[in-house]
Amino acid sequence: LLLCAQDSREQLRIMQRFALRTARAATSRAAARTKFTLPALGYDYGALEPVISGQIMELHHSKHHNTYVTNLNAATEKLAEATAAGDVTGIVAAQGAIKFNGGGHLNHSIFWQNLAPQADGGGAPPTGALGAAIDAEFGSLDALKTKLSALTVAVQGSGWGWLGYNPGTGALQLATCPNQDPLEAMTGLVPLFGIDVWEHAYYLDYKNVRPDYVSAIWDIANWADVGARYEAAKK
Repeated sequence: LLLCAQDSREQLRIMQRFALRTARAATSRAAARTKFTLPALGYDYGALEPVISGQIMELHHSKHHNTYVTNLNAATEKLAEATAAGDVTGIVAAQGAIKFNGGGHLNHSIFWQNLAPQADGGGAPPTGALGAAIDAEFGSLDALKTKLSALTVAVQGSGWGWLGYNPGTGALQLATCPNQDPLEAMTGLVPLFGIDVWEHAYYLDYKNVRPDYVSAIWDIANWADVGARYEAAKK
């Protein structure tokens, strides 16, 4: 009877190890299918000059954004492994890295599309439903620029200024987020237009004069992209 009990316990341990390996393998396959990637820009690194230099754009996109993508993939893999192993401590530990790096990936993916070379319409004022909504909510485009610029310049440390859409009220709304906190996940607002005020976004060109950078970025705002996001958010 003792031998049978020992055999049973050993078989149980073998089965548990097999189940754990199978779960980990499945998790790895799932993670491989959901790898996040660095999005390509729709323009050359130097296309936004003189507002943003090619040097900053290359560093910002290929280094900073790429780091968020790399770290997001690593964090989601750790989360999947911890979940498969029933490791609650590991699950909790992964959340911070996912929020920070996931937010960085989301925010920058929007940011690149929110900008356009002036030759391709960057800086041209919004039209249609978005233009009308801006006038209705803020009085004019200049008034929106003034309000969002002031909020964004006032962000303490690093963060973002946003024009968002409130699905609950159907209105445009301004907000700021610290660090890489993603707007929609933290506030419920759908992001339409964001201004990155991490120093890596502007320091080489504007040094510590954040107001000059924020003022200049309107000259390359891609209102066509913002308008498309507005239409999608209303559906």
